[in-house]
Amino acid sequence: MSRHLPTRLTRRDWLASSAAATLSAAAPLRAQEAPALERLRARGSLIVGVYQDLPPFHVAGRGIEVDLAGALAAALGLKLSLLPFQAGEDMGDDLRNMVWKGHYLGFGPADVMLHVPVDRPLMDKSPQVKILAPYWRERVMVARDLKALPTLDSLDPLLGKAVAVPGQSLAGWLLIGAEGGRYRDSLRTKYADGVEAAQALARGEVVAAAGHLSELESTLGGDERFAIEPLPLPRMKDGWAVGMAVKAASTDLAQALQAAVNTLADNGELSRIFAAGKLRWRRP
Repeated sequence: MSRHLPTRLTRRDWLASSAAATLSAAAPLRAQEAPALERLRARGSLIVGVYQDLPPFHVAGRGIEVDLAGALAAALGLKLSLLPFQAGEDMGDDLRNMVWKGHYLGFGPADVMLHVPVDRPLMDKSPQVKILAPYWRERVMVARDLKALPTLDSLDPLLGKAVAVPGQSLAGWLLIGAEGGRYRDSLRTKYADGVEAAQALARGEVVAAAGHLSELESTLGGDERFAIEPLPLPRMKDGWAVGMAVKAASTDLAQALQAAVNTLADNGELSRIFAAGKLRWRRP
């Protein structure tokens, strides 16, 4: 796994000092103004930002989005340069650090960042980026032991029963606050993510586990002891599309990536990539 550690300070100093440059002063400006794809092809690689520790999309250099990043680079005729990063305080921080500006620690930005919500309010708040190419629809779901919970049309059957949920997650916040905290005492919230919650369910420690569809299905999918369904809260059933982001000015790169995702969907490659991560791919 390669990491791209751009030297933004070095480049800035080089542009500011004509004595340090071996080319004419106009050359770097022409390179900077060149279309995004032209610059990437001159470099020979596509730098793709992926979240650290986001199962099943990326863990320790492997996962669905690592394979997707490789497929996107190949579709553009480029080598892959993977740039893993830790999530910031919010999506605005991540878009700034990984797409349009770069991190204050000196790495980034990437050419494209994966796992970005394709969300109109986020687009309106982020004019520096272009969000595109949805490839997955995420939902808040609940997995249940069919023997212990034959049906789950509402939250009522969970009352007084042990339910695993990552406390610092959307699923956790929804269940902790549901109906004025009615279910709070039976929730086990120590889990880092929905994968850990699902593993607790598989071990028989709880009767249900809540988390993202991707977390629960990649852990429990195909196990006939469990059902995985939308959390029975009306506003959670539709979920949200997940796509990618590039700099707003990188129109040609955005078009090429959108075309690549369309082709990967049509030729079955997206289905194969997701299946390798134990997910059934559905068109977003």
